[in-house]
Amino acid sequence: MKTYFAATALALCFATAAQAEGQLNIYAWAESISPALIEKFSKENDVKVNVDSFTSNEDLLTKLQAGSSGYDIATPSQHFLRVMIDQGIIENFGASKLKAFENIEEKWRNQWWDETQDYSIPLAYGTAGFVVNTEQYKGPTDSFKYFFEPDGELKGKIALLSYPDEVIGAAQLYLGVPFCSEDQAEMKKVLDLLMAQKPSVAAYSSDNIASRLASGEVSAHFWWDGDSLRARKAGSPVSLAMTKEGLVGWMDSYVVPKGAPNRDNAVKFVDFMSTLENATEQMNFYSHSSPMKVIQEKVVNTKETAPELYPEVPITFSRTCSAAAQDLVTRVWTQLLQ
Repeated sequence: MKTYFAATALALCFATAAQAEGQLNIYAWAESISPALIEKFSKENDVKVNVDSFTSNEDLLTKLQAGSSGYDIATPSQHFLRVMIDQGIIENFGASKLKAFENIEEKWRNQWWDETQDYSIPLAYGTAGFVVNTEQYKGPTDSFKYFFEPDGELKGKIALLSYPDEVIGAAQLYLGVPFCSEDQAEMKKVLDLLMAQKPSVAAYSSDNIASRLASGEVSAHFWWDGDSLRARKAGSPVSLAMTKEGLVGWMDSYVVPKGAPNRDNAVKFVDFMSTLENATEQMNFYSHSSPMKVIQEKVVNTKETAPELYPEVPITFSRTCSAAAQDLVTRVWTQLLQ
């Protein structure tokens, strides 16, 4: 029987190689891959597909570092992908020789996080910033000042993500501190900014963001472009702030964890998802921008209907930091949440 299982927070069991035959086990950002495409792949290839989800790159990295995850595909963001290559925990699956590689938009090939494009095929890209409930907040949104130094109606009505990654990046953009700074004085400015903001923060959470905004629990939330777009199209009065300091950029890619039990199916899936037709359907489902060539006539989220995906402010992609810089980020976040 051909079966598709969408399993969130599911403890997958991969006892033997024989049990894994004809399967594909995916570990991806929550609700990031089209269920219709997974079902289509499952039927066309007679492969049982299991999908588990994560909500932060940190969680994914920890899982893969532990080894024997049982996953065949994972979808890290660019700076964590680089870490995974350097640590030898993902496979060189010859991505540059796949049909999928030929369908990557030229400008997105061979980026610094995978120069030879042997370890990854891109899935989606976008930005992170803050989103406001426009029925509750009528003030300006053209600067991170209104988010990090809230006044008036935003006091006590702000929420951040539960991990530091893009939040610290946004604070650095606002302060003019370079990403991956190893300067303690510069990172002290970041900490001071976030500590001063803290009394106005109602939650540090990466879950239930859409409902937290729509219900009015908070008036502004750190979030991602495509999620904001989907919420708006579903009827929520939300808007992604186009901050003059810029937005934090990200790109997620398909990778194959070391020791994947169903490596051949993983490669087959990457090629399947990267065809013109399927990449277009995936983009329309996920509501984030696609780094793959797509059928423009079938793209739902155009510049006119989805300005969230076509920002006209600078975009700065998160970098892979040195151990010293990452330690400072961790120390800032730990002290903030104490």
